[in-house]
Amino acid sequence: MGRDRERRERQREPRRPGLGRRFGWLWAAYAASTFGTWLAFDAFALIAVLVLHAGPAEVSVLAAAGPAVGAVLAVPFGPWVEFRRKRPVMIATDLARCAALLTVPVAYACGVLGFVQLLVVSVLVAAADIAFGAASGAYLKALVPKTDLLVASSRFESTMWTASVLGPPAGGFLVGVFGPVVTVVADAVSYLLSALGVRAIGGTEAAPRARPARTEGAEGDAEGGAPGRLRAADLLDGWRFVLTHPVLRPLFFNTLLTNALIMAAAPLLAVLMLGPLGFAPWQYGLAFAVPCLGGLLGSRLAGPLVRRYGRRRVLLATGALRVCWPVGLVFVRPGVPGLAVVMVVEVVLITLCGVFNPVYSAYRLELTPSDRVARTLAAWSASGKLTTAAVTALWGLLAVFTGTRAAIGLAGLLLFVTPVLLPWRTKGGDGDEGRGPEGEAEALAAGTGAA
Repeated sequence: MGRDRERRERQREPRRPGLGRRFGWLWAAYAASTFGTWLAFDAFALIAVLVLHAGPAEVSVLAAAGPAVGAVLAVPFGPWVEFRRKRPVMIATDLARCAALLTVPVAYACGVLGFVQLLVVSVLVAAADIAFGAASGAYLKALVPKTDLLVASSRFESTMWTASVLGPPAGGFLVGVFGPVVTVVADAVSYLLSALGVRAIGGTEAAPRARPARTEGAEGDAEGGAPGRLRAADLLDGWRFVLTHPVLRPLFFNTLLTNALIMAAAPLLAVLMLGPLGFAPWQYGLAFAVPCLGGLLGSRLAGPLVRRYGRRRVLLATGALRVCWPVGLVFVRPGVPGLAVVMVVEVVLITLCGVFNPVYSAYRLELTPSDRVARTLAAWSASGKLTTAAVTALWGLLAVFTGTRAAIGLAGLLLFVTPVLLPWRTKGGDGDEGRGPEGEAEALAAGTGAA
């Protein structure tokens, strides 16, 4: 009876028509950069193959090493961003990504473009991505009320999936007409537009807390004071918080391992479909572009499902169900039946991810104290990039010994283990039971020394 009453109360909650002008500009900035990124999907790999005549080994290094090295270089960004105003950081990282990407068409026009330059640009963009994500997450939490975090996260999620549907086909068309570097130019311009969007948000951003002084006899962290010097121990602050938090710790390991295993099978499936199975490139693109509509649907369903069933149930159910499908990719065969297998598996997987991602993203922001958001998101993102790069490289090596199809199947089987890492034992942390979201978040923070 109590749960039925809570469910009816959630359904009667008034829905906000919008999140305000300032969020609108932040959303527009995100949309601009996201569409640019998907428009330039695999642009560096195309340039490496079509312009530099690189082989599979070089393309693999470019795809894995760039983000991995960028993640390592970005480790200091979390503590650094935490104690600075976030909008200037977001604008600076947008402009840095724009400038780095523009060096590619300039070098191409001058006839001096090389593989090392592509790798360096990939590293710089990956590091700036992490810094921007840490700053924007912290800024979003300060900008949007706690009750609207799921709505905001769902809008970002739906924008990402829309871009993933429209961007790659449009980018392929542009490359076919104007050459391989045109989408890199478009991506650079998208970051410039993003910087202008963040600049247009306006308003006054509150001064960040000063970094606590750690030396003996140093003064306390007065509000708005000059931040203390960054120390080596500060680099681990984000991981310390996550690994001591009873809810975020299992979510951290679950998302890292799940995403890595899903992504590790992607290049192997491309090799299998475009090689032995004889699918045309347009068929391969279609097999993954159309299912992305499921992500758009899932992101639209996230809010209504949470209102009806509660966040905890939705988080656990979709977190467990999303991993049941990738093992089906091992049964792909030539022709239309094989294409249908891939599309069915991907549409179910992506739809469930479209529900899970905004729910978990909003929950993560809610449970992270405002003065730890940037460090936490930077540590999370860097760990994700490193884990995915390592597992992808390992699975490529595994495929050499076991065969491509067997390696895809093994990744799918291991995914069945990942739901064990979800926070099954923590109750009352989402407002479905017990004391509600605010009380539970405060209790969790106090229990980990984060309040």
